[in-house]
Amino acid sequence: MTPRRLLTYLSRHLQREASLRTPDPPSDSQTATMTSSHTPYMVPTYVRPPPVFVKGEGCRLWDLENRIYLDFTAGIAVNALGHSDPGVAGVLSAQAKTMVHCSNLYHNPWTGLLSKELVQKTHEAGGMRDAARAFICNSGSEANEAAIKFARKFGSQKDSSGQKHKILSFQESFHGRTMGALSATPNPKYQAPFAPMLAGFSYSDYNDVAALEENITEETCGVLVEPIQGEGGVNVATPTFLHTLRRRCDEVGALLIFDEIQCGLGRTGTLWAHCSSDGGVSGEKTGDLPHPDVLTTAKALGNGFPIGAVLVTQRVSDAITTGDHGTTFGGNPMGARAAQHVLARLTSDELRDNVQARSAQILSHLHRLSERFPGAITEIRGRGLIIGAQLPMHEDGSDYAAKVVTAARERGLLIITCGKGALRVVPPLVVSEEEVEEGMGVLGEAFESVFGNGHDRHGVSSEGAVGETKGQQEMGTSR
Repeated sequence: MTPRRLLTYLSRHLQREASLRTPDPPSDSQTATMTSSHTPYMVPTYVRPPPVFVKGEGCRLWDLENRIYLDFTAGIAVNALGHSDPGVAGVLSAQAKTMVHCSNLYHNPWTGLLSKELVQKTHEAGGMRDAARAFICNSGSEANEAAIKFARKFGSQKDSSGQKHKILSFQESFHGRTMGALSATPNPKYQAPFAPMLAGFSYSDYNDVAALEENITEETCGVLVEPIQGEGGVNVATPTFLHTLRRRCDEVGALLIFDEIQCGLGRTGTLWAHCSSDGGVSGEKTGDLPHPDVLTTAKALGNGFPIGAVLVTQRVSDAITTGDHGTTFGGNPMGARAAQHVLARLTSDELRDNVQARSAQILSHLHRLSERFPGAITEIRGRGLIIGAQLPMHEDGSDYAAKVVTAARERGLLIITCGKGALRVVPPLVVSEEEVEEGMGVLGEAFESVFGNGHDRHGVSSEGAVGETKGQQEMGTSR
């Protein structure tokens, strides 16, 4: 690089840094000092951007440099009630002074009550009509592992020969990182390092109705599907696809398992995604959707405290006997009491109405961005407050979505990606009208920086200045 080009580059860089509200901390910051001293001791399972977050409140996060960000990630759809919610904090504090853990060898008042409330509130919301019992665990992966085991046990009781053992899942799905859940997540990039996968897993294309007749057979014991794929790109299952799954499972005696870990618990505007007759972004009414035999949940259930659950029908529960499954920490008094509090609030009419109103507001902004930057958004998908905006890939192979994530973060908005080059908007369900206006305004600035005429609203050139932020989705964390 010639001295003149170097001087031009440095000038642009300094001008840009001065214009950004939350530029990434420099190498001589206390943030960099902290991360450089901690990173050598951490197994490198994630790629993280520079900021270190030390405090949260509502829809805001503060970093180590005391800079404030608006959070449209909600801890990957976990903090449905926002950060440091006073109600959740109060319940956790009170329970910590009462009992944290006593093991599942004994009864406690909270695990059973949470199970009862999960079943009853599911019925009240019009979901999973035959839900009868719950198994409480610690996470989404554990919930899916339990569901896979329950399906295998159910299959073995229907056919003692052992032939009815196969699990079908779908392309672009994400069900977790433990071996059973990973075996149901057909991404060669992430399966290959841990091969061989568990036997008995097969895959079909999402929303491919014609393939289901061949792929769901008498040997199938369970079909695991997300009504809305989160990590895969916010892909919404069509009503015809779900109804065909239900019919085919009934024909061969297999269990239909809905993974609602990310799309459930109020995120679509109803308690469960399969409760809704709203077509979401498409605007079409779906009619009544089919109900599962097994439903897995986690993420928002504890608003950040680790807890998951599996809802099952009575016939599934009848297949499970003492000793078939268990957990040391699952359903501990601390998590169970927190989840009761969270569940009560996630089923409120006030929260449902807010989700629907904020969804319409965000979609309106995304459509305007699409008009303002032709070709920048090729498709908008989702329902409620799980929304995906598909961006194109650059002709040189670079990821526009990863660039937008960087540009937004350096302007004070946190947003993540999903699928292949899509932005994912999953804010806390309590996000306000004013916060949505603010956040979508910042997103507009980020689009201007990446897709505009080379200058943002401050007149600062963005040519070559916006880098890609990698690792901003669960199955996209490679170095």
